[in-house]
Amino acid sequence: MDLGFYALQLLTGLAYASTLFLLSVGLSLIFGAMGIVNFAHGSFYMLGAYFLYAFTRGQADGFWGGLLLVLATGFVIGAFVERIFIRRVYARPEEYQILLTYALLLIIEDLVRFFFGTGYRAFPMPQAFAGPLFLFGTPFPSYYLFLIGLAAISALLLGIFLYRTRLGAWIRAATQDREMLEALGVNVPLLYTVVFGMGIALAALGGAALLPMQAATPGMAVDAVINAFIVVVIGGLASVWGALLGAVLIGLVQALGVLFLPEWAMVFPFALMALVLLLRPWGLLGRPPAVRT
Repeated sequence: MDLGFYALQLLTGLAYASTLFLLSVGLSLIFGAMGIVNFAHGSFYMLGAYFLYAFTRGQADGFWGGLLLVLATGFVIGAFVERIFIRRVYARPEEYQILLTYALLLIIEDLVRFFFGTGYRAFPMPQAFAGPLFLFGTPFPSYYLFLIGLAAISALLLGIFLYRTRLGAWIRAATQDREMLEALGVNVPLLYTVVFGMGIALAALGGAALLPMQAATPGMAVDAVINAFIVVVIGGLASVWGALLGAVLIGLVQALGVLFLPEWAMVFPFALMALVLLLRPWGLLGRPPAVRT
């Protein structure tokens, strides 16, 4: 195996990590700011893929406009779900949140089956990425570079938003002391609606971006939410850069695992998560819980 083959495996892992980041960073943001354990997060990732197919009627010509529509639709749906459902369980124990969001996952899966059927929904490669690129003489899909760039730009914009804007400062403050933020006159319920909408929009974008590489199926929601929780546990909750690091590690572990030990490839992400939980339970870039005296 030559250098180009290994480079292709590396890019494959990074491309997969890019969609994982878009999926998991929304989950991390929602939990960090709102304390909501959103088991339905993977279903919105799945919806993003199906929405792209529906908005474009499965035609590659509408890819760019479809991505923007998916992003906007994801935000609207997220805001609606937060306002109608999630807001009612803020003050309740976490088991209520888990039961509610898991019920939403099952409902959305059934709705997808009703409207789209149980078959695969594939999407052709956009014309801009139809031709391969070459690295060390080995061809690889140019779409991989788009996915990597999309994740990098999203991480950069999120970092600027959270650490350089007033709204981002409010979101970070909400993770520390909601009561004090309300006392300062900030509309925290509206802020939560925005955060939840953003998280769902990013998940939907990740699902849509994956569609040219992997066909959409109703069962992808469960796999997506499992992967998202693995990423945020490894990277650290409420951390954009932790979600990015966790996604990259999982993408590379799976890509290299398939190459060297294919029969164990599915085990490696769980083993990595278990190792992090043992050595640093708050995540690689997360913050340890405050010690109460």
